[in-house]
Amino acid sequence: MSIWARFKRWIKSIFGGAISALEDPRLILEQNIRELNDQVPKMNENIATVKANVMLLQKEVRRYEAEMNDLTAKIKAGIQAGRDDIAEQYALRLENVREALTRTREQLKYASAAYDKALQVKKAFMREKERKIQEAKDALRAHERAKWQAKIADTLEQFEVAGVDATHDEMITRINEETARQEARMELALDSIDTEAMRIEEDAQKIRAQELVKQFKLEMGVGEPAAPQEEPRLEVPEEQVEQGKTIGKQRSQTE
Repeated sequence: MSIWARFKRWIKSIFGGAISALEDPRLILEQNIRELNDQVPKMNENIATVKANVMLLQKEVRRYEAEMNDLTAKIKAGIQAGRDDIAEQYALRLENVREALTRTREQLKYASAAYDKALQVKKAFMREKERKIQEAKDALRAHERAKWQAKIADTLEQFEVAGVDATHDEMITRINEETARQEARMELALDSIDTEAMRIEEDAQKIRAQELVKQFKLEMGVGEPAAPQEEPRLEVPEEQVEQGKTIGKQRSQTE
């Protein structure tokens, strides 16, 4: 290997790595998308130029065809009028127009073919452009997801490195222990209170309040005094009554 080749290789090894380090794939893809979109107006302009050339040649063909018809009519009129000299002049002009028409038609054929080809190229370019843009967008979305995942990974790694996991578990345990102690204190405090006596006192207060309200109603003549309650009588079946009478008679006779 020559000294010059080795020198170029050394230059590439230095600046090539530096350029690669400076390149941001996301920015490059975004720039590629902009450049692809910028090419569409330029392509449309070129296609419009080709189309204008086709339209111009079509006009020339129609003009030559109209001129040929006019010269043919003049030649026939000159012959009918016996003016061959005039007919000869028109015949020469007709020959030149016919040659120009042939050339223009040939140019129009190639121009039309070029226009059709340009449309096909644009169609293929648009299809390829959409494919590349979609690929670039997918890659950019994947890049954003990778950045987000990297942040999550960094956060998790910081948890482990800073001992957050151990501290978190320790604090949870301490809070649970404190909560259990407070609940136990509450249960002990409730057990030390005579809740049964409190309920009896509440019932007594409620009965006293009811009696006071009844007394106020009697004084106001709103309510009626409660009727004395009759003691319930115990109903004895007739069979037991008859059996009792018989037993009583037997005891009397025995005595």
